[in-house]
Amino acid sequence: MTQTDPAATQPNAVIFDIGNVLIRWQPEDLYDQWIGPDRRRQMFGAVDLHAMNDRVDRGEGFRQIIYETADAYPQFRTEILLWHDRWLDMAQPAIDLSVKTLHALKARNIPVFALSNFGRETFELAEAKFDFLSDFDRRYISGHMGVIKPEVRIYEMVEEDCGVPASDLLFVDDRADNITAAAQRGWQTHHFTDPQNWVNFLITRELINEADL
Repeated sequence: MTQTDPAATQPNAVIFDIGNVLIRWQPEDLYDQWIGPDRRRQMFGAVDLHAMNDRVDRGEGFRQIIYETADAYPQFRTEILLWHDRWLDMAQPAIDLSVKTLHALKARNIPVFALSNFGRETFELAEAKFDFLSDFDRRYISGHMGVIKPEVRIYEMVEEDCGVPASDLLFVDDRADNITAAAQRGWQTHHFTDPQNWVNFLITRELINEADL
């Protein structure tokens, strides 16, 4: 996994992942609360729920895919359907300090884009709850694009659309494989581990300062 050296040239746009950068996304933790850790481990061991979610993120129907999976595993049907019926409970809360960096960058007239693996319907749900998802200058949502990170094509599509040279893009994501794929195309990158670390990185790059937050 590659992360940009703070001495790199100043980026002309900052690209945010959404899940676990701006909004917490830890389904296992919620399932532990809903059905208990033992039952959750059994279900996640038997059913690849993240692969199911990848299909939604590629643009397949949210309800259709989850109900199809639930029907294929009747022993976990009730629990799997929670992924549909309580999806919005899983996608929260907002990571407030990260949201402040988004607004701080915008206030400095630095273009901010979103690049996120998100289904079409689930993104609509998130938009209705989180106003800041409308604050991006451009949004690249996998469900509308038909391709997901870390596949090369999604990064190519961003470059083709935004008009910013790859070397002038700064991308923040919590997944090392997504970061590595971007870095291989020449993007500047930051591997998100916690919001304060992201703030410190932006301050080091002189893109924001503490007074902006």
